[in-house]
Amino acid sequence: MRLCRFDEGRLGVVDGGGQVRDVSAALEVLPTFRYPCPPYDGLVANLPAVVARARTLADRAAAVPLDRVRLLSPIANPGKIIAAPVNYQKHLDEVKSDVQIHSNNPAHTITIQQAGVFLKASSSLVGPAEGVVICKPERRTDHEVELAVVIGRQASRVAAAEALDYVAGYTIGLDISIRGSEDRSLRKSPDSYTVLGPWLVTADEIPNPGTLDLQITVNGELRQKSNTRYMILGVPELIEMASSFYTLHPGDVILTGTPEGVSPIEPGDRIVATVEGIGTMEVAVRAAEGGSEKARPAFESVKA
Repeated sequence: MRLCRFDEGRLGVVDGGGQVRDVSAALEVLPTFRYPCPPYDGLVANLPAVVARARTLADRAAAVPLDRVRLLSPIANPGKIIAAPVNYQKHLDEVKSDVQIHSNNPAHTITIQQAGVFLKASSSLVGPAEGVVICKPERRTDHEVELAVVIGRQASRVAAAEALDYVAGYTIGLDISIRGSEDRSLRKSPDSYTVLGPWLVTADEIPNPGTLDLQITVNGELRQKSNTRYMILGVPELIEMASSFYTLHPGDVILTGTPEGVSPIEPGDRIVATVEGIGTMEVAVRAAEGGSEKARPAFESVKA
């Protein structure tokens, strides 16, 4: 099933005809939380019940064309956004060879096995309709397209052989990055620098996340194109690594790394990111309020 969040936090099922079926009534199966709220995403923690209820509602639910809704991040409340650096060998090679990317920081040129994973601020999260707002226009800011994994149940010290059992589903991730010498977590955590969308595809629809084509274009120009088979650490190994340090909770997101071809973006650009088995999302890049940008209309569209 493909579940999306749209407009003012409504829940939708995306059908094969490019329409959203409004199944917001399925949210009634969620338990009521009182302060202090749990450290996880309530919808993902109860995903089987939500999916079951959504199935009963979808056929007779009102249908709206995708191009008429504002798609939000399919995950509303991730406790953690975990990211994998240099997880494609050709990307590691381009980082090592380009001072504009590595900025003479030795930490940027070591392997993922040496570097481990890092955390991004949950406040950096947006959906495709919200777009990317350039934080530091005087500095180089790059796109990075990634497969994003959503954890479905609590996981601690999980072996790679069992790791996929803990996955709720997958979505497309954009890890937007300011280049510089600072720690990755700082440069990749400004508001809007983590884009997830266009929807969550439940894990049963993607039995093998290690064979997916992915690509990104900017203003129609192909910038990145690869396959998740070229990841150094696959999804199971990343879950094993992350869960050996942190307890993973429902709704936690793991960005699995980006292939070669990272390059600058600027206000006015249009990013189109595609991952096989998930779909395509289009994201606008704009200047911060009061800044300047190319004169283009603000819009967002997706393709299943």
